[in-house]
Amino acid sequence: MAVLNLKSEDKCRYDCISLGEVMLRLDPGDGRVRNARAFKTWEGGGEYNVARGLRKCFGLKTAVVTSFADNDVGRLLEDFIMQGGVDTGYIKWVPYDGIGRTVRNGLNFTERGFGIRGALGVSDRGNTAASQLKKGDIDWDHIFGKNGARWFHTGGIYAALSETTPEVILEAMQAAKKYGTVISYDLNYRPSLWKSTGGQEKAREVNRELARYVDVMIGNEEDFTASLGFEVEGVDENLSKLDTANFRKMISKAVSAYPNFKVTATTLRTVKTATVNSWGAICWAGGNFYEATLREDLEIYDRVGGGDSFASGLIFGFLKTDDPQQAVEYGAAHGALAMTTPGDTSMASLSEVEKLIKGGSARVVR
Repeated sequence: MAVLNLKSEDKCRYDCISLGEVMLRLDPGDGRVRNARAFKTWEGGGEYNVARGLRKCFGLKTAVVTSFADNDVGRLLEDFIMQGGVDTGYIKWVPYDGIGRTVRNGLNFTERGFGIRGALGVSDRGNTAASQLKKGDIDWDHIFGKNGARWFHTGGIYAALSETTPEVILEAMQAAKKYGTVISYDLNYRPSLWKSTGGQEKAREVNRELARYVDVMIGNEEDFTASLGFEVEGVDENLSKLDTANFRKMISKAVSAYPNFKVTATTLRTVKTATVNSWGAICWAGGNFYEATLREDLEIYDRVGGGDSFASGLIFGFLKTDDPQQAVEYGAAHGALAMTTPGDTSMASLSEVEKLIKGGSARVVR
């Protein structure tokens, strides 16, 4: 019996559409933001990273719905997106006023962390074009009805950006439901994004409303508590220990509260240092739990985007096999590989992901 009622490929132009903000990431490399004299640039954004991973690693047809101020920074972001193979046809371009009083493009200064020093992100995203999207700005009937998509992905980062972005998400979800598109949502709770608009209480209000439309709910160790209010016992605030039995109880509460959830998945991370974590994942589907291979003492080069790569691997697994065990293995393996390279987006290949799932080693390939 199928877990998800997926539309056939021949009826859809896209395998997945993502909705979210894409920012320019400025990376100081081995140094720190506060002392940097040069930055390497990448593109990144929680929801977009999923579409890019599905296209670049897994070879699926994807597009991103977002908005940019029409200046050279916006065009640089567009160029990055095109290099990743993601369709740019649904980018809404907004005239730039020359200063950024009314609209601008977002920046994300991110340092990787090392050892006892954790990763640090400093976002600069006030008045961004994507945050100013409003209900009615996007023709969702054209996207999901005329062109068609098997899957729609968005998340809690985009929901946090303004008073209007949850309305845009809701409108998109309602259209996706209308045309039979599977909806996934990554809770991706970021305290810094909610603190000026009502904090955790507001985050829960928004996410609880959107959760009613979600088929596949994704989060990490903290998200289900912070965004939906489902407490998990047996985990300290530093995530230095994990108890999977308690995570299973938490997920069981979530699926009882939201019977529309067909799949729920969470990553499991034990933080030992910024560069050494244990990494695993659990997926609930059809009343059963499926646990991915736990990778102890995973060495991490850049942890940013690991959860997004988990989400894209999970989505690929369901689109390819509709098998929860395979899906959570694809997700965990892809997330692990993504954290071995710099930048928000995955540099892994499908063959590398499948090799890791099968237990392949890090032995040199010649």
